[in-house]
Amino acid sequence: MRLRNWQTVLGLVLVAAVMLLTAVPADAQCAMCKAALSGSGDTRFIHYFNIGVLVMLLPPVSIFVTIFVLLRKYRATD
Repeated sequence: MRLRNWQTVLGLVLVAAVMLLTAVPADAQCAMCKAALSGSGDTRFIHYFNIGVLVMLLPPVSIFVTIFVLLRKYRATD
């Protein structure tokens, strides 16, 4: 059983590594934000705005992951 857990963890780490290495940069903006910022010539502000959007994405994702982990941990066993 212990070996199976390590195989699962290793598989997840390998999948995560492949996803990170093959990731394509993406703009983290909605269409309206992008249109409003495209008129601005300040690329540094646009870069930090993208980072801010990604930071605001962290709380919902972490809440979802926490709920998923708790449901998986305390699921009814057959």
